[in-house]
Amino acid sequence: MLDATSSYKTTDRRIPADDDRTGHRTVPETARSADRLPGTRYGNRPTMKDVAARAGVGLKTVSRVVNGEPGVTPETERRVQEAIEALGFRRNDSARVLRKGRTASIGLVLEDLADPFYGPLSRAVEDVARAHGSLLINGSSAEDPDREQELVLALCARRVDGLVVIPAGDDHRYLEPELKAGVATVFVDRPAGRIDADVVLSDNYGGARDGVAHLIAHGHRRIGFIGDMPRIHTAAERLRGYRAAMEDAGIPVAESWMSLGVTDPERVRRAAEEMLSGPQPVTAIFAGNNRVTVTVVRVLAEQSRRVALVGFDDIELADLLQPGVTVVAQDAAALGRTAAERLFRQLDGDLITPERIELPTRLITRGSGELPPAD
Repeated sequence: MLDATSSYKTTDRRIPADDDRTGHRTVPETARSADRLPGTRYGNRPTMKDVAARAGVGLKTVSRVVNGEPGVTPETERRVQEAIEALGFRRNDSARVLRKGRTASIGLVLEDLADPFYGPLSRAVEDVARAHGSLLINGSSAEDPDREQELVLALCARRVDGLVVIPAGDDHRYLEPELKAGVATVFVDRPAGRIDADVVLSDNYGGARDGVAHLIAHGHRRIGFIGDMPRIHTAAERLRGYRAAMEDAGIPVAESWMSLGVTDPERVRRAAEEMLSGPQPVTAIFAGNNRVTVTVVRVLAEQSRRVALVGFDDIELADLLQPGVTVVAQDAAALGRTAAERLFRQLDGDLITPERIELPTRLITRGSGELPPAD
């Protein structure tokens, strides 16, 4: 089985020997100078032939040791391993796995690698990939549909076995040739656009509805909603949950209570300050994602009156603030794990019909969502 970490370690830094014109292989800098091949050239990796020559054995014997096959005496295996260590040899897994019809690699396309939400999701995908002997290659779309397509097709060009995609765009017909060619694909956090594909989601609608209903249950009627771009599936679903909770309680929603757009701090701050001003300011805010929540917490810290807050997605140190931040938490690790497991089931031929899997959210009460209205 391919080890996704040890098989792809960066080798020791290499330096050329004094005579750099003979075309011989390079060796690790950490090897003793007496162990180096004479006249080595920078950039060429040692081969099994080099190992065989150093160990004084045949090429087939080296192959058996490298691939963990039987038929080699302990003493011979020791000599081969010593030669491998001295030369810094690494097995060429690319050719090996291609002979088996797979590259033992999968791609993960995220929205933003810097977003804390995607850390546990990415780690969960990587853990599942490693358990299946695969390497994970990931990249960020920066919420740009063109960049998403560019990344996905670049990964396909490198013949990854499968893809886990958090989509930025809403038209994924560009993937149809790859799907027909057998590239297993699972979308996560948001569904694919205009194609049938597996998708693993959180219950964005239900979670937002529960969070807003929680504020209503604590006496709030003027509740603001600040969310992400309306074209994004998660933002639209959370807004729908907000509206449903308000409608269930018979509370008319003023347009000034809702603000969707980019989640940079300046835009969010402006939206929050507008909602908190005027003759009838909101008494509570529902923040549509973790980035919005962080900015709203800063704005509320500057207010002279206490305003209730519930955020969608947990944030770091939320329990240490005063009051602690009440959140609707989704399980990012479960999203990644479920999507990756689904992907490998596709690769094993167990799945044919695409499915939509929706994972539940959880309301975590810490104090900010339980504050009563100030007026």
